[in-house]
Amino acid sequence: MTSEELMVEFALTRLDHPDLDLEDLAALVVRRGGPERVLEFASENLAERGELRGAPFPTAVEHVLRVVLTLRGPSD
Repeated sequence: MTSEELMVEFALTRLDHPDLDLEDLAALVVRRGGPERVLEFASENLAERGELRGAPFPTAVEHVLRVVLTLRGPSD
C-alpha cells in the first residue's frame, strides 16, 4: 500500500469516526486491514527505524501515524 493510499484510507476512517484521536484512528486502519496489513506496516516501520523486532500491532499503528503525520506536514 502506498503512502497516498494509506492517507486516503485514514481520511475515510476519520470521516466515519470524527470523535477519535489520531492514534485510535490509526489503530482502526490497522485492524481493518487484517493480519497481512499488520505485518506489512510493522515490517515497514521496523525497517525505517533500523530495528529487527517489535510487537506487530503497536508497530503497525506507529507506521500509520508516521505516514499520516509526514504527509500532513508541519502544524501551523
